[in-house]
Amino acid sequence: MSTEPSRPLDTLWYTRCPVPTALGIAVQQGWLEETLAARGTAVKSLRESDQRAVRESHFDHTLQNSVRHGGNIPALWARAAGSATRLIGLSWADETQRILTLPTSGIRTPRDLKGRRFGLPRWTNAQIDFARAQAIRGLENALRLDGLEVSDVELVDFVIEQGQSDAPAERVAGTNVFGGRRSSGGQAAELVGLLRGEVDAIFLKGAIAAQLAQLFGLHTVIDTGVHPEPLVRSNNGTPRALTVDSHLVEQHFDVAVDIVDQVLRAQEWARANPDDTRRFLARESNTSEYWVTAAYGQDAHQRLDTSLSEANIAGLQDFADFLLRWEFLPAAVDVRSWIDARPFDAALARRLRAA
Repeated sequence: MSTEPSRPLDTLWYTRCPVPTALGIAVQQGWLEETLAARGTAVKSLRESDQRAVRESHFDHTLQNSVRHGGNIPALWARAAGSATRLIGLSWADETQRILTLPTSGIRTPRDLKGRRFGLPRWTNAQIDFARAQAIRGLENALRLDGLEVSDVELVDFVIEQGQSDAPAERVAGTNVFGGRRSSGGQAAELVGLLRGEVDAIFLKGAIAAQLAQLFGLHTVIDTGVHPEPLVRSNNGTPRALTVDSHLVEQHFDVAVDIVDQVLRAQEWARANPDDTRRFLARESNTSEYWVTAAYGQDAHQRLDTSLSEANIAGLQDFADFLLRWEFLPAAVDVRSWIDARPFDAALARRLRAA
């Protein structure tokens, strides 16, 4: 496999989820664009494309010469489905993961969920229903802490017929609103069901979970995102996967190294700039610094580190095995065989030489 570019790269496509990632900061700061411009390479957001197939690559990672940093469910699914990708980094930013109920439900512990109705989203027009998968993971982990299984609760589906890439992301005042304008529907049908009394509990995570819990006065039965055991916290966002397509590594290795280099630069900057980092993360997640702190902790600026640590690999493998068991993946994923550590090692060596 060559580690030298066969020809200059015209365009690098990037995408990230609306969550804390060092790649998101590198994009907001303009560092990735500036670095690759010196190579004559343009940098474009695939989620802002006017072509649905390009936007859908956020989930199936079929677009050549692209990088993705975000929730690991789509990345794992794309790998299992045969997309030629390589895992070049993992970041683990713990976040709130809540089982939520109405205060009048009488549910105070996961044990109280036995025999109760649990609301789940079902995206019928999605290649991979990551929202459903992460909710089941949160539910299963919570129940198992009290000796129960998902089969001990009644699952109630809330169908969402819209697609996840129906419209381009909007860029408004430096913030990306992912999914663009929607004429109807929504992305939290299970929350509506909870408020209407159609179910007894739901799962939400991240800044939106913290904000909605306070807004509607919901009771948090358990927050698995703060559990001391890493595998209990392991879910779609823990860890988050930094992936590129194989063609990029094989034909434009220097660009792959540049990507990791800027991710490492962003995480170092974040550690030294906590207040600015919270503002950047608020823009990434389309929320406020307050909810960033509530969801990701006072030390959110210290949780952006990307690596290929044993803990990150173990967390991702455990979660991949869960997804296969629940039939969210078409085939098993061996995380270690998916990893290409060369771009990370080369970027780290570059930064050490420059220090």
